[in-house]
Amino acid sequence: MKKPHACGTNRFEIIRLGMDIKLKCTGCGHIIMMPRRDFDKHLKKILEHHEN
Repeated sequence: MKKPHACGTNRFEIIRLGMDIKLKCTGCGHIIMMPRRDFDKHLKKILEHHEN
């Protein structure tokens, strides 16, 4: 994300995709939900891809 979380980390794990995006902070474990439009606007870059 463009701005770091309040705990100081800037890494989030995507838990759920759909109309809303559910993110989990890797530092403190706080869960955030936001609309996909806002997520696309705030996303800076993808660091890791998960393989199934």
